[in-house]
Amino acid sequence: MWQTFVLSFLAGLMLGNGLPHFVRGITRKPYPSTLGNGPVPNLVAGWASLVLGGLLLWWADLGRHPELAFASVGVSVLLIGLFHAGPGAFPRAEAPQ
Repeated sequence: MWQTFVLSFLAGLMLGNGLPHFVRGITRKPYPSTLGNGPVPNLVAGWASLVLGGLLLWWADLGRHPELAFASVGVSVLLIGLFHAGPGAFPRAEAPQ
């Protein structure tokens, strides 16, 4: 049970974090990333996160505890989404008023 919870929680974090990086990469827009702010580093970082998230879901054995897996993925995607929408990993420049 704990393996399903932890792996699905981590999978949700990876999938939720990978999506904005992948989208910014394919739309050729800069976005802060540990690999760099350009489109190609974001595409690579997003793709790697999506692949790792998929692997984590596969390893989580979702069939044994589907409700727990769904809940932990949902909560972790919400948390990483709130992180991206709020403070983010890098400081943002204030918009001129």
